[in-house]
Amino acid sequence: MKLQLLVSAVNEDVSTLAQRMNLESDAIIINQTDHFDYTEYEHKGKKIQCYSFAEKGVGLSRNNALLRAEGDIVLFSDEDIVYDSGYEEKILKAFEENPEADFLLFNMRVGRQRATYHTDSFHRVHIWNAGRYPTYSFAVKREKLHASHITFSLLFGGGAKYSNGEDSLFLKDCLKYGFKVYAVAVEIGAERERESTWFKGYTEKFFFDRGVLYHYLYGVLAGAMSLRFILAHGRVMCEDIKPRQALLLMRQGYREARRI
Repeated sequence: MKLQLLVSAVNEDVSTLAQRMNLESDAIIINQTDHFDYTEYEHKGKKIQCYSFAEKGVGLSRNNALLRAEGDIVLFSDEDIVYDSGYEEKILKAFEENPEADFLLFNMRVGRQRATYHTDSFHRVHIWNAGRYPTYSFAVKREKLHASHITFSLLFGGGAKYSNGEDSLFLKDCLKYGFKVYAVAVEIGAERERESTWFKGYTEKFFFDRGVLYHYLYGVLAGAMSLRFILAHGRVMCEDIKPRQALLLMRQGYREARRI
């Protein structure tokens, strides 16, 4: 099997990005910038293809990479990930050991505030426990993905109308299609600390956008899941905006989503 990284970047010097990310596999880099360009080079004997597009949106950039992907396994990534040496071997070995898997989720070392998950033991992922995994943990069999016609939402994520959530929607679509998804206790790299491109605090927009997302994730259960979200995270998230107001904003969000 062949692994290929699909990297979403913004205004990067792509000529040095492979070195900074410690890439040891083929990669496609989509650079969101102000011009159109294509370059290609070798890094550690692997082919690095770099596309620059004068357009914004993390979902759009991931779709552009996916359209051009050729690897048997594709691993989604961001410019701020630094991979451990030997990551390619770890990923391919995990697929070889679990031939029934279409989609594997890997561990990544991240800052404490960004740590939404950590897999301690191998387990199956279903709709009800799929909402906390970031895109940089996703490794997928490309042919299965192309056959499904599943792509990333253009409504959610950095550079889009609404905040984060494109990763949860993508994983949900894969599960609905019938992908066999597993989380594995294998660590492959670390995220460099940097200022978020989308998170500006627990603002009115944060809760409103979360409500829009919950409409697409949970449908008629959006209200119940919104309440669960506030009860679980309100102590941290509702210092400036009180829980009742946050819940109202989320309700406004999923009501707007119904009109889209």
